Amino acid sequence: MLATTAVYGGLNSLAGAVKAQGISPTDGARYRRLARRQTTASPGKIEVLEFFSYACPHCFELEPVLEPWVKKLPSDVRFQRVPVPFLASSQNLMKSYYAFEALGLVEHMTPTMFAAMNVEHQLLASPAEVAALVAKNGGDSAKFLVAMGSFGVASNVLRAKKLLDSYEVDSTPTFAVQGLYETSPAQAGGHSQALAMVDVLIARARAGT
Repeated sequence: MLATTAVYGGLNSLAGAVKAQGISPTDGARYRRLARRQTTASPGKIEVLEFFSYACPHCFELEPVLEPWVKKLPSDVRFQRVPVPFLASSQNLMKSYYAFEALGLVEHMTPTMFAAMNVEHQLLASPAEVAALVAKNGGDSAKFLVAMGSFGVASNVLRAKKLLDSYEVDSTPTFAVQGLYETSPAQAGGHSQALAMVDVLIARARAGT
């Protein structure tokens, strides 16, 4: 009985999301179902991945609507960014993101990194350049450089590359939901529309459909 109730609850949630956003969950033009389900790394949670780059102007344009959306996600959803190994300064930016993560600086440094690359047109092609930006914004550049060279950061970069291949992502930003679905602003018709589509796909994953 509890299982049945959970399924109906999930379906009601899906129906609510569809009605609120005006999106059909069967509209394959706005998302795609992956040919092979991917393993997630968030037990007990619905996993949402954003494949992104600080060098991506579309990711930068998405930020004003993405950040408030992330803050309102339900407790059963885990959002995780995945930096990609293409676009400008990709290796340095991937390592920088995971160094920020290790030091608890992602939320603090992400707007700064986006602005530096997309407004000020900095290349940030070396650890020293990013370390200088960290120091300028009140961080410890020495700790940042140590984190950049750590085994943990190297392992996370390798995992990100494997995820990119597994999900067959070739553009940013792209969202993946629960290892089952992918959507993007290009597919959904805009930034807000992409997040609305992710909401629908979260509800669909919750309902097990």
